[in-house]
Amino acid sequence: MNESSRFELASAFPEEEAAAMHYRFGAIGVVRSPLIERQEAARQAAAARGVRGTVELFPGQGFEDALEGLGAWEYMWVLFVFHRNIEEGRGWRPKVQPPRAEAKMGVFATRSPHRPNPIGMSVVKIERVAGLVVEVSDLDILDETPVLDLKPYVSYADALPDAGSGWLEIKDPRAAWEVTFSEPAHAELAWLRDRGVDLRATIESVLSLGPQPHAYRRIRKHGQGLRLALKAWRVDFEADGRRIVVQALRSGYRAKELATDPSLEVHREFEARRGRG
Repeated sequence: MNESSRFELASAFPEEEAAAMHYRFGAIGVVRSPLIERQEAARQAAAARGVRGTVELFPGQGFEDALEGLGAWEYMWVLFVFHRNIEEGRGWRPKVQPPRAEAKMGVFATRSPHRPNPIGMSVVKIERVAGLVVEVSDLDILDETPVLDLKPYVSYADALPDAGSGWLEIKDPRAAWEVTFSEPAHAELAWLRDRGVDLRATIESVLSLGPQPHAYRRIRKHGQGLRLALKAWRVDFEADGRRIVVQALRSGYRAKELATDPSLEVHREFEARRGRG
């Protein structure tokens, strides 16, 4: 992430009004996180317990002094940019379907990242402040995310225990689906983990929302069961009641791609191993 990154935020008003409501913000730092892909990140920080990372502020801006006193707080707000949406030209959507909703909702009634101004906010736990680095946990933000601001989380002002839950009160929060793994799937996951591909937590997180196809989950029928497309991997599973059993994993690449692309060695070995079994 370039220290001079700038993000143009224009209003959605008619052009003549928007001209006077156009702002330019610069990133003050960047998140360093083990979360690389969107599907690896929890939908809310409350579901990211134990995930550790750092917020690293840029040097030469006087931010050392700006961080003084932050370490006395237990949690902080991180305001950041959904930079992947900008880089991929995703734009925003007036209506979106949240993972736990059965119908679309207005984007302002949700936490969707697809917003007129792609700004996110998360509460993370402060572990330590050292120089320009804030070590944090309970992190649900992707690696290299640009940071716009940091603010202490003030419990008496920011936590409103009597607040309602909006449209979620209709049917949610729904209990998560139980996700289990067959013995062959256990072995396949262990084999991949030993080669630097750890998919288990992501599979559990995605399938705990249920087996139904959804905008956030690429699921379709496959044979007698269902198949989840998870990045370059395919996860075959079955659903029974509110229990999901992962039966097996597959590479998402075709045989021709595996035979010609030298960068797919893990996929090639995985498929060869599965074929021998």
